[in-house]
Amino acid sequence: MAASRAPAASRPTASQVRASAGGATRPRFKAARIINPPLPSRSAAPQRPSPRHAVKRCIPGTHALAYTARHAPARPPPVTPSARAQAAIEVLDAVLAAAREGGAAADVVIERYFQARRYAGSGDRRAVRELAFAAIRAFGEPPPSGRAALIGYAAAHQPELFGLFGSGPHAPAPLASGEREAAPLPHPLPRWLEPLFAEAFGAQAAPEADALLARAPLDLRANRLQGGRAAALAALPEAEPTPRAPDGLRLAAGTAIERHPAYLAGLVEVQDEGSQLAALGAGAEPGMTVVDLCAGAGGKTLALAAAMANAGRIVACDTDRRRLGQLGPRAARAGVTISEPRLLDPPREAAQLADLRGSADLVLIDAPCSGSGTWRRNPEARWRLTAPRLEQLAAVQARLLDLGSALVAPGGRLVYIVCSVLPSEGAQQADAFPARAPGFAPAPLGAPLAPSHAALLTPARAGTDGFFIAAFAPIC
Repeated sequence: MAASRAPAASRPTASQVRASAGGATRPRFKAARIINPPLPSRSAAPQRPSPRHAVKRCIPGTHALAYTARHAPARPPPVTPSARAQAAIEVLDAVLAAAREGGAAADVVIERYFQARRYAGSGDRRAVRELAFAAIRAFGEPPPSGRAALIGYAAAHQPELFGLFGSGPHAPAPLASGEREAAPLPHPLPRWLEPLFAEAFGAQAAPEADALLARAPLDLRANRLQGGRAAALAALPEAEPTPRAPDGLRLAAGTAIERHPAYLAGLVEVQDEGSQLAALGAGAEPGMTVVDLCAGAGGKTLALAAAMANAGRIVACDTDRRRLGQLGPRAARAGVTISEPRLLDPPREAAQLADLRGSADLVLIDAPCSGSGTWRRNPEARWRLTAPRLEQLAAVQARLLDLGSALVAPGGRLVYIVCSVLPSEGAQQADAFPARAPGFAPAPLGAPLAPSHAALLTPARAGTDGFFIAAFAPIC
């Protein structure tokens, strides 16, 4: 594979971090000593310890710590609504910097922010996270600063926030003259993308864009190898079945799942319903030889293995060693034993895949893309995408289709997937491929996307993340 998946295209990720509120960095202090002072003799007059060296006696029969006054931690600043607003501004500044510099995704940035502010409670963290993400969703193009973003968001959606500016020692600084009027106005799409959305959706461009920026639920895939959806629903009674994916479950946005016994036991995996439908559309069956050419961390590899009843062979390839390294532990938890990770080294992929040439019953290309279909989960991805980057991705996608086609056996299938709603990455790639590879023709997708040979899923149409899926088969 020529390139690993772009960070914005990441699915929803298992992580689903619930980050929270901010303030000053917690001071570090020396470890407290365990002090068991000797009991005074009966004849000795009781002495009052000096304030500087005051101790708290250990309770008999326990190991309670006694702290000297000089080791006592400083009291954290109060996390008031005004302090939450200032924390959101700081988070937004960090997210903007990461977007400019190609750094971590917003949820990771927020997690790191609060790792240095552990005094913040879960409610404060949640409030700051929600306010920061609301401001991120409001702007299709990056605002000049976190403060400008919050002012612009407040002016359009939450004017009561202005009462927090200058309201206390931990509040945002008071508004300067003309600052409110100069703040950017919310707009959902980058201006340069508006013609592409109009091309893709016509009169429905605006509602499609709005749906891409709504908050997404938490979708899970029940693992057939560990019990299936009935067992998962019994373990998660608050979940509901997804409407189209037969193994899908849906929980409310913000639900923490990573420590639930059903997740730890491999009964469920975090996977959007659209991603589940795309994997099912590939039509994997038991006994097949499958090449997952852009496996990443293995989300679709595991879905394919479940569809194959863990019988056959899946060669899971990627150029990103770190992401591919996550497949092993995930496969072990899911009970998958048929996956074979294979790290590829651009531009030597063809040579490294020579042993599979013409032998795969199914080649799945979940190609690197803009990630426009995942903006519900990664709204700051709009700030990273540029027209030159979109052209680079289109070239990578075309090369991967050509690379993967050489691996397909007679009677096999080539399935192309992107988590994008943009025509240049979806329909236009599907139209151009048979012209470059006259030995291939469109083929029906597997259920439940059959009998179409191509499908576009969007939040507005299907209630899923955005995906384009197309299937091809060799002409016999």
